[in-house]
Amino acid sequence: MAATASAAASPLLLPSARRPFPSSKPWLPDGRAFRGSRALSSAARRCCCCCCRCEAAGEAPQRGVDDGGVVCTSTTRSRRSVLGVAVGVSSALALGLAAFDDALAAGLPPEEKPKLCDAACEKDLENVPMVTTESGLQYKDIKVGEGPSPPIGFQVAANYVAMVPNGQIFDSSLEKGQPYIFRVGSGQVIKGLDEGILSMKVGGLRRLYIPGPLAFPKGLTSAPGRPRVAPSSPVMFDVNLLYIPGLDDE
Repeated sequence: MAATASAAASPLLLPSARRPFPSSKPWLPDGRAFRGSRALSSAARRCCCCCCRCEAAGEAPQRGVDDGGVVCTSTTRSRRSVLGVAVGVSSALALGLAAFDDALAAGLPPEEKPKLCDAACEKDLENVPMVTTESGLQYKDIKVGEGPSPPIGFQVAANYVAMVPNGQIFDSSLEKGQPYIFRVGSGQVIKGLDEGILSMKVGGLRRLYIPGPLAFPKGLTSAPGRPRVAPSSPVMFDVNLLYIPGLDDE
């Protein structure tokens, strides 16, 4: 197979009956006619020997610019150069993505996220008495509402900000731009939120301290920039009960 490839690559090695050229005179690589039929000129021998040497070394032969000779160019070296560039680009991309992930994991600064209880509210909340129910739910009323309390099974519309114990927000209806509507007391939300809203009045604002058994038994997978909620870990909810659809219309 090697001999066939070499023969196909050079018209000098083809038998006279198979030459693709109509002329009977073969040509040297530098364009000079080859006059002898028994021996190759020194330039031709030098060219062929260089080509063979380049192929044996796994390098690509190229025409020289000085005397028609052949200069070997390492294809292995070229491949390594290309691979090196590719690896460098991949590494830079990986580092860039890692930095981007770190930025997302850090999330927005707390002051840039909308809240139901600002810094002044947090300070006032320190003096508000804590209420503890039989289930272990605790809450503080930031503002007591003046409307009705929701009956079990009724829909309610509320804004909420959900936090882990250190105050980091993992979910918020304020960021979604619309209140959350659900049927209270029917198991559509976690137990602590259900119980906490049932005793609120429309217009009220309350902070719920929900223990693990009344929170998320399976935990919550963290979204980009959000803290993870471990299974059965305590959480806090600031809840503003806006209205009770149907009840308010009566």
